[in-house]
Amino acid sequence: MKRTVAGASLIVLTSCALLAQTPPAFEVASIKQAAPQGEGRMMVRMGGDAGRVDYANVSLKDVLARAYRVKRNQITGPSWLDSERYDITAKVPEGVPTDKVPDMLQVLLSERFKMTIHKETKEESVYALIVAKGGSKLKKSDENGDGPPMLAPDGTKINMGGRGGPGGGGPGGGGPGGPGRGGAMMVSMNGPGGNARMQLNRATMASFSDMLSNMMGKPVLDMTGIEGNYDVALDVSMEDMAGMRSAMAGRGPMVGPGGPGGPGGGGGDHGPAPDAAPSASIFQAVQSLGLKLDPRKAPVEHVVVDKGEKVPTEN
Repeated sequence: MKRTVAGASLIVLTSCALLAQTPPAFEVASIKQAAPQGEGRMMVRMGGDAGRVDYANVSLKDVLARAYRVKRNQITGPSWLDSERYDITAKVPEGVPTDKVPDMLQVLLSERFKMTIHKETKEESVYALIVAKGGSKLKKSDENGDGPPMLAPDGTKINMGGRGGPGGGGPGGGGPGGPGRGGAMMVSMNGPGGNARMQLNRATMASFSDMLSNMMGKPVLDMTGIEGNYDVALDVSMEDMAGMRSAMAGRGPMVGPGGPGGPGGGGGDHGPAPDAAPSASIFQAVQSLGLKLDPRKAPVEHVVVDKGEKVPTEN
């Protein structure tokens, strides 16, 4: 009799363990092809609230970065992962914490895009974002506002990031975090001295390093130890800004004036492009904030997309 009870208990415990290992999934999700945007302008939103994910005009590389908690240039796969754009809304099941959103995105990519991936880790060149000798000159964000506005020459606000929400903020994304509530990245091509001005409102240092990764063509690791949200203005050359916009639009990251590169860039189906030296304007702009980009070697994990379908299964 005791032996039978023990056997039944073992079955119950095993079943509970299997249930605990089952990844959570969205209650319902809608995926549509995004409408084309005007030439020279791009708006991406990755936000929502505690119970909903709301992404607009995102690439699957944006979603993969959020799902696997890596930066965009740590993702290798077909070029259409960058070029195809989608609008995604999904409902988080009641009682499921928002830190499970990346796991739910993994399930979504697997089920709706038939995507399979594997991971590789290798030693490579990176930049560490650190505090310079003179100390940080960053400006703390106003917790009760969205930060100062930034307008393009025609008076239009160009929003390339979007409000933070479940799983993070702007599309440079890797990992939980990104710009916090009201976080956004805005660009003016009418900056001081003929430069372009890029402004991040309510940005964490993690999201700032993600943005820098797109410009540098290599992973930028946040090693500042700085917590909280900041309003960051960065004046860079027009060439660097053009490269940044190209990276965000899915044409590969910028690693020098006019040059593509970095793991998984949009110029080919798989693999990295040759390295090139980043422009000095980026280093100078970062130094003006009391920060520094320090070249180092570090193990970097890459997400490799083995296969997937451009058209998702029916909603």
